[in-house]
Amino acid sequence: MIVKKKSKDEELQAQLKESGEIPKHVAIIMDGNGRWARKKGLHRIAGHRAGVESVRDIVEACAQLEVKYLTLYTFSTENWNRPKKEVSTLMKLLVKALKSEVDELHKNNIKLEMIGDFESLPPVVQQNLKEAKERTKNNTRLTLVLALSYSGRWEIIEAVKKIIGEANKGLVLSDDLCAERFGDYLTTKEIPDPDLLIRTSGEFRISNFLLWQIAYTEIFIADVFWPDFRRLHLYEAIKSFQKRERRYGKVSAQLQNKKRP
Repeated sequence: MIVKKKSKDEELQAQLKESGEIPKHVAIIMDGNGRWARKKGLHRIAGHRAGVESVRDIVEACAQLEVKYLTLYTFSTENWNRPKKEVSTLMKLLVKALKSEVDELHKNNIKLEMIGDFESLPPVVQQNLKEAKERTKNNTRLTLVLALSYSGRWEIIEAVKKIIGEANKGLVLSDDLCAERFGDYLTTKEIPDPDLLIRTSGEFRISNFLLWQIAYTEIFIADVFWPDFRRLHLYEAIKSFQKRERRYGKVSAQLQNKKRP
């Protein structure tokens, strides 16, 4: 019998799986496309195009590591304030990526979802998102969530509007509201909170991303621009995550006692 030798990447993934917990949900703030391009003397759009390669590699690596949810901060509500030409090009790039990648996502049993203000997106983007979501809706290996025209404050305000609307109809009372119930009004209601949040480009801020959901999320700052971020950087982030003690407000002794038979 011929035994296939594992590649170096497969060995690294196996080591990660053996060394500790793989986060169920990884969220990423993909930052630094424009600065990456500027550093190379290129137009900002070149950075966004290069960033698509990083998305491919990270999606593939997450699927192989058995991460169940990957949320990418793709376009914020604040990004609409960028120059119109850049925004238009970004939307075209998104449509191109959706068209070119959906077959590969489907082949690899990856489901595509979206969070954000869907109605604010151009009709052609809406249509391509609908088609990609429909095509992949029954896939189960990994759920890839694109945060588009999204911000944490926008999401919380929208949730409050829904609650007020239901309260006016007598469908919900103030005493009914708790953290778990509030989560049901968010766009992420069917998605678990992130275990690990990664931000690229070395910036130490969360930029209005998943404000409610990251209350107890572990944060990792990668000191590389997004177009340079690859699976080895992801592995480094997961290694860091595995060394953390997630106490959720408790003390270490309580967690240790819980582990004892």
